[in-house]
Amino acid sequence: MTETVFRSATAADLPAIVALLADDVLGAARERPGDPAYNAAFAAIAADANQLLAVADAGGRIVGCLQISFIPGISHRGAWRGQVESVRIGADQHGSGLGRRMMDWAVEQCRARGCRLVQLTTDKSRADARRFYESLGFVASHEGMKRAL
Repeated sequence: MTETVFRSATAADLPAIVALLADDVLGAARERPGDPAYNAAFAAIAADANQLLAVADAGGRIVGCLQISFIPGISHRGAWRGQVESVRIGADQHGSGLGRRMMDWAVEQCRARGCRLVQLTTDKSRADARRFYESLGFVASHEGMKRAL
């Protein structure tokens, strides 16, 4: 069995990341593989020391991804937060424990950066994702809101 490693994404990983993002009901409606906007977004993320776009690499095959934004704050006595977004695990990996291992790795990245909180959002229609995050100790303590621009 191939060992899966978690690492920072490279530009070569971008097509696989976008494919993971597009491979569900919500992503299929909003992602556009091949759109050059992803290249500009990747460049901005790679240039920002407070961003970590990461992949789960199983012998050269990208089987998961996530992004962590490290956010400084005044509240909580100046605490840094890790904001985890765009978490995806390949459909053939569901139920394998990979998601749990990847999220544990993400929490450790936040801890290593001095974060005192790790937070995330998940779409309200993703009941399975919500149960998964709750099983990892995440608590739905706030109501998130968004406004499209």
